[in-house]
Amino acid sequence: MAKTKSKSHSKNGKNKDILRSTTSSVVKSPKLQKSERPIEDLLTEATSLFEQSQPELALPLAEEALRRLEVERQQRKRQENNTQDEIDTLLQNAAQGKPTLPTALSLEGEIQMALGEVESARTSFLRATVIDPDGALVSAEPYLWLAQLSEGGGQESISYFTKAIEVLRNEIDVLEDISDDDDDDVVQVLVEKRSKLANALAAMTEVYMTDLSWEPDAEQRCESYITEAVAICPDSLSAGVLQTLASVRISQERLDDARQALRRSMEIWKDIPFEVQSEMRPDFATRISLSRLLMEVEAEAEAFGVLQGLIREDDQSVESWYLGGWCQVLVAQKVLGDEEARKKSQEQAKTWLDNCLRLFRIQQYEDDRLREHALELTQQLNQALGIEDQMDDDDNAWEDEEDDGESDGDEDLEVEANEHDDKDVEMT
Repeated sequence: MAKTKSKSHSKNGKNKDILRSTTSSVVKSPKLQKSERPIEDLLTEATSLFEQSQPELALPLAEEALRRLEVERQQRKRQENNTQDEIDTLLQNAAQGKPTLPTALSLEGEIQMALGEVESARTSFLRATVIDPDGALVSAEPYLWLAQLSEGGGQESISYFTKAIEVLRNEIDVLEDISDDDDDDVVQVLVEKRSKLANALAAMTEVYMTDLSWEPDAEQRCESYITEAVAICPDSLSAGVLQTLASVRISQERLDDARQALRRSMEIWKDIPFEVQSEMRPDFATRISLSRLLMEVEAEAEAFGVLQGLIREDDQSVESWYLGGWCQVLVAQKVLGDEEARKKSQEQAKTWLDNCLRLFRIQQYEDDRLREHALELTQQLNQALGIEDQMDDDDNAWEDEEDDGESDGDEDLEVEANEHDDKDVEMT
């Protein structure tokens, strides 16, 4: 076998084997790093997934974007002298369409809220406000969230709402200065900001009606906040604000004024077809509150119409079935001299309450006071209708039904139509 020729070395030593050198350090060739996605793409996809109700897929993308933005921030902090320098840099980045740490933190907080990670969300929102205390990048959103998530409630919530309102007022002032009736984009943003300001004022009103009701100036503050909220809120988006006004009037025992406020609230959205999505229609929880307020001002027919609409929207809502049953009990109590009409309302109440209790069991709903009241009303109805109680306090009948596997939560729930409808009810 022929000998292999040894590899010659160049005179300048460039090809010298460093593994045999006693003076050269051993250098490991770096591996080619996998190309990283731009931060903008990560946040764009995270936002898209979040809006598509896929927060579990959105969160890892937001976290990766935040990790890299935090690295960039630490690098900048070595060069910048103070916090103002950092804000100026962030504003410049935002003006150039680049992502910023506060906006990413705000997005992460909202995703975490959707996943029920309340403590993590609170931390994210707090960090956003520390970096951007004036809301120049994230607006008032983190402060509004922190006000709702406040563990202390009361004055702590008010302090966050106050800061949010300050940010919103500044933004509205700027928008009004540049507003042009022909600029639809600016007009739309101005409408949204005014609506947020009005809702923040309404929320402060509710805090002073509950947690801070003992304050000597509570009633005065409620009146001031809700008056401004109603005045500034765009009419098309004022349904929730008007409900808060009704709550204030109820607390003042001004029931006629409360009914008037509720009438104005319902007029905004009651003619919108059920299948049409509209921001003018309050969300589900707000309409639940509306039905309670209507019952409180003895407008049971209108309340039942709202509840029928809610059941069409979500027939698994325990609270809607409960309120509908209770509402019909109140209707039956007002019927005088017409036993057939009274019995019809009682039978309808029984149907709604039976559905409520069935769903309560299936969903393992956590509201013992609601269940106890529903059971009490059902027992009263059974007695009035001459029906033998089918369940005892130990829920033995319910347990037997569960063992038989008869209920899976998807069964059809029975509900009778009422002459009133959530689209065409009228208040008297």
